[in-house]
Amino acid sequence: MENKKKVAFYTLGCKLNFSETSTIARSFQDEGFERVDFEEVADMYVINTCSVTENADKQFKQVVRKAMKLNNKAFVAAIGCYAQLKPEELANVDGVDLVLGATEKFKITDYINDLSKNNFGEVHSCEIEEADFYVGSYSIGDRTRAFLKVQDGCDYKCTYCTIPLARGISRSDELQNVLKNAKEISEQGIKEIVLTGVNIGDYGKGEFGNKKHEHTFLELVQALDQVEGIERLRISSIEPNLLKNETIEFVSKSRTFVPHFHIPLQSGSNEILKLMKRRYLREVYTERVNKIREVMPDACIGVDVIVGFPGETDEHFLETYHFLNDLDISYLHVFTYSERDNTEAAEMEGVVPNNVRAKRSKMLRGLSVKKRRAFYESQIGTNRTVLFEAENKEGYIHGFTENYVRVKTPWNPELANTLHEINLTKIDEDGSVRLEFLNVEV
Repeated sequence: MENKKKVAFYTLGCKLNFSETSTIARSFQDEGFERVDFEEVADMYVINTCSVTENADKQFKQVVRKAMKLNNKAFVAAIGCYAQLKPEELANVDGVDLVLGATEKFKITDYINDLSKNNFGEVHSCEIEEADFYVGSYSIGDRTRAFLKVQDGCDYKCTYCTIPLARGISRSDELQNVLKNAKEISEQGIKEIVLTGVNIGDYGKGEFGNKKHEHTFLELVQALDQVEGIERLRISSIEPNLLKNETIEFVSKSRTFVPHFHIPLQSGSNEILKLMKRRYLREVYTERVNKIREVMPDACIGVDVIVGFPGETDEHFLETYHFLNDLDISYLHVFTYSERDNTEAAEMEGVVPNNVRAKRSKMLRGLSVKKRRAFYESQIGTNRTVLFEAENKEGYIHGFTENYVRVKTPWNPELANTLHEINLTKIDEDGSVRLEFLNVEV
């Protein structure tokens, strides 16, 4: 019997990319490939790229070099957002054989023939207007939780963002299909599903530019709550203007949805929000946080924020800092603004010097540490449910409570991917929380 060709995958960027890599990997297995770890020698390496993270091109080159070191005859393919935005740039990287854009990546096995190296990278990348059909995906096998994609693309025109250029218009999966995927995931024994997309609150818009909503995000959440066999559902990230009170109320009473929200703010200054073309003002954000706190006092609330946007003065930044300091939130994801080609913000005046961006970023990261610590302290002494991960980290096993407190206890392989009732006892020096088991059989 001939040896199976080996393929390895590397994912840069967001949870959505992870879910898509996982689905693309399964299509290779259907074609008779054997999936191996990226650290191993393979016949083909597939790199799923990201356009949001800083140094996307530098990271990409490092990953290609790593693949070439493992096997300099291997076939290397670049897919994903950066591949859609800068296909020629990636094709020119030494060792790259194939570059596929937003729609082509899901048909990658159609583009590979005999896996012999090309003299130069071959590009297949659609005009982004053609990215109007929906391909569902979900990730399993990589972690104790699965990422389930329910939506793709975005119709918003935020001035700093390339995602509409990289992923096309907003479009969604059909409700029946999402439920079918959720069921398949639960049958694999996975306990937690994270809903993911580019703009998931916009769920329900059809394909091919058909803009009518078949279902709302609330209906999606209500239907998923009924799926047998899923213990936990988590909403990954949702725009404040699309997170409706009805959804917050439903989550607070639901069987499976956990009290954890991640809501992008980007700036605490209304002036900057307008320059960013965000679709809300800070007052709306405050309302959302207050509503969550009212019905779920122990919920975890995470915030995305961008520092150093063009025109952000010290006053604007301090407005953001004080706004977040006063707000009852649990942690921040801080992004330092970086210019992106073909975005409105890249042409704006009032460029903030890089050293000032770095200083502001450091201040907000410090605030995030303080916020997370205060949130964890507020949870000490409470009873929670934890889902343990499957990794031994220096003799400990870690996990997350439903409200996203990171906990640790001495390593025990039998705990991996299991749920346990626990009491949170104290914060460890590494910042995670120690626990006592309430169900005695451990």
